[in-house]
Amino acid sequence: MARLQNKVALITGAGAGIGKVIAEMFVQEGAKVVLVDWHEAELAEVDAALPADQSTYYVADVSVPEQVQAYVDHAVKTFGRIDIFVNNAAIEGQMMPIIEQTLENFDRVQAINVRGAFVGLQAVMRVMQQQGGGSIINMSSVAGLAGSALAAPYVASKHALTGLTKCAALEGAADKIRVNSVHPSPVNTRMMRSIEEMFQPGHAEDTKHQLETMIPLGRYGESEEIAYLTLFLASDESQFITGANYRIDGGMGAK
Repeated sequence: MARLQNKVALITGAGAGIGKVIAEMFVQEGAKVVLVDWHEAELAEVDAALPADQSTYYVADVSVPEQVQAYVDHAVKTFGRIDIFVNNAAIEGQMMPIIEQTLENFDRVQAINVRGAFVGLQAVMRVMQQQGGGSIINMSSVAGLAGSALAAPYVASKHALTGLTKCAALEGAADKIRVNSVHPSPVNTRMMRSIEEMFQPGHAEDTKHQLETMIPLGRYGESEEIAYLTLFLASDESQFITGANYRIDGGMGAK
């Protein structure tokens, strides 16, 4: 039997990158998926490539509480429940020294990466509490476990998500709601292309090479590799795991 047969998964940031690949993999494993993103064209394209009876989408800005509640309501109205929540939507913001950062950039990163994740947790945990449990995967980063020069707003947001994971796991345990976080190294996605260019404008390839030398396995991760770990945490195979922070980083954490 498929690993997610008869389960409903809600995935934010599903229009591209890791979120898109997770959605595709979950459908292959039997899940019905609710795709959320703010880029409707990308979202509609992902949805159109999936079986119509297993996929639906909702356009939302996760930093707006009313839109978060709306995508949760859409999921329940369409498929009746939410068994899995992949809390994945995030932005990188601007990369520059703290003394040059603007409050506008800092606030926007926190609004999407922290408030969006927090409000999503609130709305989904209420549904899972009523239905008797579920699995939540917060998509963090190695930046949620260590510092990185020039990336203070992003790093702060991912550290916050690490803390939210532990708090939600403790609060959800009595209702059989499991909450874990995934912490990838750099992954070959649009976000990393953007970060590479911001670190060294005009020399993105040099940045990529420098970052790869920091990873013992010598390369970036791939979205499929992150999706496989997320699949495990979403499935019943991980039913005794909650409050854990899973590194998937090519060995970076071993240093």
